[in-house]
Amino acid sequence: MFKYEEKVLKPQKLTDYLFGLGLKASQISYLFKNKDVKINGERYSQDTLLESGNLVTFFLREEISKKYSIVYEDDNIFIVNKFAGIEVVGDNSLEQQLNAYAVHRLDRNTKGLLILAKNNESKQELLNAFKKNNIIKKYLCEVVGATNYKNTCIKCYLFKDAKLSRVYIYDQPKPHSQEIKTIFTTLKSSPQTSVIECTLLTGKTHQIRAQLAHLGHAILGDGKYGKTEDNKKFKEGTQKLHCYYLKLTNLTDKLNYLNNKEFILYPEWFAIKN
Repeated sequence: MFKYEEKVLKPQKLTDYLFGLGLKASQISYLFKNKDVKINGERYSQDTLLESGNLVTFFLREEISKKYSIVYEDDNIFIVNKFAGIEVVGDNSLEQQLNAYAVHRLDRNTKGLLILAKNNESKQELLNAFKKNNIIKKYLCEVVGATNYKNTCIKCYLFKDAKLSRVYIYDQPKPHSQEIKTIFTTLKSSPQTSVIECTLLTGKTHQIRAQLAHLGHAILGDGKYGKTEDNKKFKEGTQKLHCYYLKLTNLTDKLNYLNNKEFILYPEWFAIKN
């Protein structure tokens, strides 16, 4: 049997909390049927509303399958390595599994470093830091074709179609479009594929994926903006895009101890390629 015991960071229903940890409906039903879930040492029903600071304890026959690993943790934040196949927010999301607040996003199949806040004060400070571009994010990706970017800042315009859950990139402004900027640096290139470092100067939905596809170099494994024939050719089913670098700057108040702290995590495929 595996014992799970964690403190709740934000108010929510007990059932939602268990689903957020990655438990299946059958596992949750089994726990309540056997009265095997405790809050602060007492048994409660599945409709119980958890409060911040509650200690939830339960036992399972198998380990919970997690789609993340913790890179750094203190009283205020998590830095995690997000795996592919999990949303950052929403049902059964990373936010729910960690019982924390997401302050930025990675696409479902984008991997890498992600920051989550453990309390409202940290959440607000981090959100303000992102708005002021005080948090530097860099990505690594492998794309189709040869490139020769040398710390090249490319500006385009992005239009988001919420109904289709995709964005469109233009070289000139269009109605309702937003300016985007990304710095690209080619780290390795061949006629077949290239490895690129991408530094976000703006952070819009699908920015890197859509911008590179617009430039003629779609990310390998990208089913939305790439070409099916390329993904089949290179046998890539998951997009090779990884947030590998975070640097926190100009933080104040509660998080000032994190100023100039860097987090670096290379993807496995990058080590192989280099």
